Amino acid sequence: MDAKHAISILTDRAESEIDAAKKTRQRLIKGCELDGSQLDHLMEAVLLADATAKPWVELMQRIDRHGVREGLAKQIQKATENLVVYGIALSTSMVTNAARLHEVEGLRRFLSFTQGMDIDDETPAEEPAPAPEPQSAPAPTPVNVPKATPAQKRTLEAIRDNGVKLQEFRVGQLRVAVNDGEKPRKDMILWVIEQGWALRDHSTSLYTGQPVSLTQLGEAILAR
Repeated sequence: MDAKHAISILTDRAESEIDAAKKTRQRLIKGCELDGSQLDHLMEAVLLADATAKPWVELMQRIDRHGVREGLAKQIQKATENLVVYGIALSTSMVTNAARLHEVEGLRRFLSFTQGMDIDDETPAEEPAPAPEPQSAPAPTPVNVPKATPAQKRTLEAIRDNGVKLQEFRVGQLRVAVNDGEKPRKDMILWVIEQGWALRDHSTSLYTGQPVSLTQLGEAILAR
């Protein structure tokens, strides 16, 4: 499995588990606001949902630091070690034991999902290409540079100068982030990408942020 496909699968599952845990907590909060509510099953659901989401949160953090292949390997190793430790560790506290049982279940679900995921090396060695034969440079193809409105130019300038990224912490909720300066509108970012004036880097996950950069056409529009 190539790294891009793997990061897409893992990110989707992580976001799903994190979102499920958040919704479970919200149901518990609503239950606490109602007199006479039976909270035992809601609290039990929160413990299980948090335990299930925990290894996925840790996985996303490891992928940010080490890349998808090494990050997944490290998280699988840690989950396996914790599963062994929790399997032999007992406490005098019933609450602690119950929490560990849920963590064991969360680890088992994580390992079951990731079992057998064989990710290709993200930086495969390339065979040296043969030296190209000398050729005369082809005549440059004339480029028709479209005229942009002031708002469109401001969007392109923000992409060039402000470190624009597209992020999605929850499925279906795309947002724009910048490293510095003014944040352009999301619809304008998507529009200039659609026009071929900019492009987004799909090699990184939406969870960590996909950088947006200008194409040669976008740069030519600003230089006009």
